[in-house]
Amino acid sequence: MRLRDLTPEEMTVAQRKVADEAAAGKRGRIPAPLRAWLYSPELGARAQRLGEFARYDTILGPRLSELAILITARIWTSHYEWYAHKREALKAGLDPDIIAAIAKRESPVLSDGKDQLVYDYVTALQRDHLVSDALHARAVDHLGEQGVVELVGLMGYYTLVAMTLNAFEIGLPDGETSDFPA
Repeated sequence: MRLRDLTPEEMTVAQRKVADEAAAGKRGRIPAPLRAWLYSPELGARAQRLGEFARYDTILGPRLSELAILITARIWTSHYEWYAHKREALKAGLDPDIIAAIAKRESPVLSDGKDQLVYDYVTALQRDHLVSDALHARAVDHLGEQGVVELVGLMGYYTLVAMTLNAFEIGLPDGETSDFPA
């Protein structure tokens, strides 16, 4: 890691407050990117609260959320983000073949219409930095305006996470290996 992990004894009052708030929240622990964000406690506080909402409280539900997170993690080749969310995607019922295809940068076979819609929307926005009118209209029809806004917010948050993990080289836990082909 490019930044030294702060011990609780080294943290300022503001840093400790952010770390404690994160650990006491729905995650029950300090998320990996917060290890860097603690160097800016205000950013850390705001980002971790947004992350808690994006991960647990959108109307998308765990399956669609985790699908969007995995696509984002793979686009950014964010090893830690993939590692953390692959398990969550499996728990949410995402088929291992879908996960494997995304890891290999292949288009997965998606029989569920909402899965396909989320895949198409996330892929288009991440790849092209825009979404066609037709795709956006389909997304609103199936997810509603709130769902589309929350999907874009989730993508933005997990792009921030991926960038943080990559920029500060927050790698996989000891003993873990990447699922991405070399």
